[in-house]
Amino acid sequence: MNIKFFGAAVLALFTCVSSPSWAEDAPAVDRTATGGAQTLQDIMARQAELKVDETFRSGNLGADNAVPAATEALGAQGGRSDADTYRAIRYNAADITLQARGPAADVLIQDGGMRWYELREGPVVTYGGGALLGMLGLLVIFYLVRGRIMIDGGPAGTTIERFKAIERFGHWLLAGSFVALGVTGLLTLMGRSFLIPVIGHDAFASIAALSKWVHNNIAWAFMLGLVMTFVMWIAHNIPNKLDWQWIKAGGGIFGKGHPSAKKFNAGQKIIFWTVMLLGASVSLSGLSLLFPFEIFMFADTFAVINSVFGTDFPTVLAPHEEMQFANIWHSIVAFVMMVAIIAHIYIGSVGMEGAYDAMGNGQVDLEWARQHHDLWVAEVEAKQKGDQS
Repeated sequence: MNIKFFGAAVLALFTCVSSPSWAEDAPAVDRTATGGAQTLQDIMARQAELKVDETFRSGNLGADNAVPAATEALGAQGGRSDADTYRAIRYNAADITLQARGPAADVLIQDGGMRWYELREGPVVTYGGGALLGMLGLLVIFYLVRGRIMIDGGPAGTTIERFKAIERFGHWLLAGSFVALGVTGLLTLMGRSFLIPVIGHDAFASIAALSKWVHNNIAWAFMLGLVMTFVMWIAHNIPNKLDWQWIKAGGGIFGKGHPSAKKFNAGQKIIFWTVMLLGASVSLSGLSLLFPFEIFMFADTFAVINSVFGTDFPTVLAPHEEMQFANIWHSIVAFVMMVAIIAHIYIGSVGMEGAYDAMGNGQVDLEWARQHHDLWVAEVEAKQKGDQS
């Protein structure tokens, strides 16, 4: 519930400053000349991406049909026009009777759909994609300025076990599934804009269908890897006083020597908690998308937020709206995770000599271990001496 609360709270704040909610309000319009209908000023305000007050539509649903004389004179609709009828459907104010009995079957037009689409195709894609490119650019600059972080004095030539086979399995299960989810998620989110112009609609349709299938099924491996790594490493990732010393020294990246650390240093702990918390949140939003009529993340959470902060977020949401909130939140969290993981991949591969071996074969150079995790090495050596005596 805490993760759901955190996720929905941030999303609620985000949606407050986005959607044609992200534009400033349009000036008030005098509609007396049009009898309350739309004006040229409304159309021009929308083109300028200003927020138009739509109550002149949602509050104008036609005359009361209950007067028999009006019904006889004007036909089956009484005093209502076709426009009135469709406005009532759009704003979910029509009395609809259907044979279908599925969830939200009586919602014929979901008015928030365009706001969701504009937010998804606009700020989410623009800022999310920009963040990924920005992080890649920063890492290239960092590599050119700092170069690869080498083992001071060179490797010792002897090794020490860093991670057991089960730990490496959990890590690669989580990492591999995350990469697959990231690639297929980006194809689904951005493919229409970037791939269709290059490969055409037919080819993209096949890629999109495959991406959706892979994304939905690999998600289970990601959640399993998340649980495994949490259980195995939680004890080593509790913050302590050493972490602040490591942060103040910048991890030793720009100076000589490296701050003392146990099995995981402060940087690794930040990555661990980022992955665990955001991974849990993205998993919950993903599950709500997979099971849209069984799992609802946002309505109840908005009710809690309203009771605590006195806000006025909607607490009655159709499944369509739940899915739209979940989709936007899922995308935002995934982008944040990808930005963090790209930096983690860099340090664990080309960015630092000897780092990849920890998850490659589980054995790391002893000198590398002493320089980056000296207290952990001391604990391992003390335990080995104790076992031998």
